Amino acid sequence: MKLKVQTNIPLHDKHTFGLDALADAYVKVNSVDQLRAALELPYERKMVLGGGSNVVFTKDYAGLVIEMNIKGISIDCEFKNKVHISVGAGESWHKTVLWTLNKNLGGLENLSLIPGKVGASPIQNIGAYGVEIKDVFVKLKALEIATLKVKTFYKQDCQFGYRDSFFKGKGKGKYVILAVCFSLSSKEHKLHTSYGAIQAELERMKVKNPTIKHVSKAVIKIRQSKLPDPAKIGNAGSFFKNPIISQRKFTSILQEHPDVVHYPLPSGKVKLAAGWLIDQCAWKGRSIGEIRVHSKQALVLTNAGSGQSKDLQVLIEKIISSVEKKYQVRLEPEVNLI
Repeated sequence: MKLKVQTNIPLHDKHTFGLDALADAYVKVNSVDQLRAALELPYERKMVLGGGSNVVFTKDYAGLVIEMNIKGISIDCEFKNKVHISVGAGESWHKTVLWTLNKNLGGLENLSLIPGKVGASPIQNIGAYGVEIKDVFVKLKALEIATLKVKTFYKQDCQFGYRDSFFKGKGKGKYVILAVCFSLSSKEHKLHTSYGAIQAELERMKVKNPTIKHVSKAVIKIRQSKLPDPAKIGNAGSFFKNPIISQRKFTSILQEHPDVVHYPLPSGKVKLAAGWLIDQCAWKGRSIGEIRVHSKQALVLTNAGSGQSKDLQVLIEKIISSVEKKYQVRLEPEVNLI
């Protein structure tokens, strides 16, 4: 139960973008009791860190960084065609997806190879290839920082939106997610293969009757072909949100740019492809210092190894400005800049 608190700890290997930064103090917690003890330590500023794949430390952190390492995956209950599983917030997201596939449980296969830990998944309402966390979410348990009491949040409590949730709005900084419960299919799996290039990849794989494992393999192949491996080159995945705009604004854009890549939404609004917008502004492959727009996917920014925070900030501002000037759409970072 005793905490091992370290001081003046480098953070370059604690976030996947890999910028140099220091934390005043750092501690890893493996249980709820350890988390409570860490939150009671006498540091004015504290932040809880998962896999560091959606956080970029742009400067030293004057406070305590708490790494979430609460593990465990279990089946809570079984129904006719469904299974509810509970997953500790400190579990690797992709390893969790692989665990479900090995159990022949469907629902997470389109979210294969997304970096980070499970605790961050509902905060961001992570999504890929037509599937979002909210589609399989049941509930989560979170520790309220002010009272150190555990509270249960159901789907309606989380206020899920596009890459958004209660925990990024009114609940930001007030709770630490401990475990998440998902509802997955145990048979008669409903496959989502129409979004992006999944169907084309399955055809390349010569798969005529795909299973959830086939879909996962197709997603992994697509992601690996377009996205850099954080273990080899620093990056935080998709750096910008895909903007959602009104039908009226979309109609206006379409008049000048009839080839704009877009996805109609059930709400009547339209989602634009941020990567396409950035690419059309000729940013793909360009760099400032050692911070570069990825040559295969303009939505991804990379750190060649010794990138500087100031260069990242300049590149972000220039990209946002050029897209806004050309399309009258203002991009927002998807990652959390600390």
